[in-house]
Amino acid sequence: MKYYYYWIGLFVLAVDLITKKIIESTLVVGDTIHVIGERFFSLTSVRNRGAAFSSLQEQRVLLLSITLVVVALIVWYLHKNRHSGKVLLQIGLGMVLGGALGNFLDRALYGEVTDFLQFTFGSYVFPSFNVADSGICSGVALIVIHTLFFNEERQWRRSDA
Repeated sequence: MKYYYYWIGLFVLAVDLITKKIIESTLVVGDTIHVIGERFFSLTSVRNRGAAFSSLQEQRVLLLSITLVVVALIVWYLHKNRHSGKVLLQIGLGMVLGGALGNFLDRALYGEVTDFLQFTFGSYVFPSFNVADSGICSGVALIVIHTLFFNEERQWRRSDA
C-alpha cells in the first residue's frame, strides 16, 4: 500500500481524537472509572497543560513549536526514504507522527491535552496518558528496535568488529 505510514499516523490520530472526545463527554475532570481491579487500570479524566509527565507546564508556544519542527522532520524523512524498504522504521515514524499531531491539535485548540489512561502498581501511580502518547512511545520503540537490530549500517559495523 502506497504511503502506508501516513495511514498508520492517520489511524493513531483518529483513535486518539475519538477516545478523547468520548472521555470528555462521559467524565468530568477528576472522575474515574475502574476497569481492571480497584486501582490497577482506570480511566481517569485529567487535563495536562504541559508535556510528558506534566513537565513544561504552561509552555504552550514552546511545545507547539517543537511539535511543528518534529512533524516537519518526520514528514521530510518519510518522503525522502519512502522507497528504502525500512518498514519497521516507517511504521514507527508514522505512529509518532499520528501521536504528535493528536496532542498538537489538543494543545493548539484547547491549550491542554486530555489524558485518561491510568495505571497503578502498588503504591505507584503512573502518570496519566492518552492514545497519542501510546502511539509516540510505541513508535519510538519500533524506531529503536529498527536501529538496534535491522539497520544495515549497524550490522555492517557489528560484522566488521
